[in-house]
Amino acid sequence: MTYNEIVEMAEEIGLPVAYDHFAEGESPEPPFLIFLFPSSSNFSADGRVYAKVNVLHLELYTDSKQPDVEAKVEAVLDRYGIFYDKSEVWIADERLYEVLYTMEVLSNE
Repeated sequence: MTYNEIVEMAEEIGLPVAYDHFAEGESPEPPFLIFLFPSSSNFSADGRVYAKVNVLHLELYTDSKQPDVEAKVEAVLDRYGIFYDKSEVWIADERLYEVLYTMEVLSNE
C-alpha cells in the first residue's frame, strides 16, 4: 500500500487523521487517528530486498472507551483484508486511551 492509499483507508473511518502527529495547536478533540511506519519487515531473496514490507501502526485516541469507534476501525481494516494485532493503553498524562492496531503492509511505492 502506498502512503496515499493508507490515508484514503484511514479517512474512510471518518475521523481526523494525521501522519505521526498533528501540528502543535491543531490537535482535534478525540476521537482521532494517527498512523506511522515505525519499521520495516522486508522479505529477502538472493541477498536482496525481494518485497518491501512496512510495519504500520494505526493509533486510535479516545477520551473514554468507545467500542463502537473501534468497531468502525476494524470494519475498514477487515474490508481491506488487512490482518492486524490490537493492544490498548491508558495514557495518564494525556488522559487518553490509545488503541494500537499493528499490521504489516506490502509497499508498492
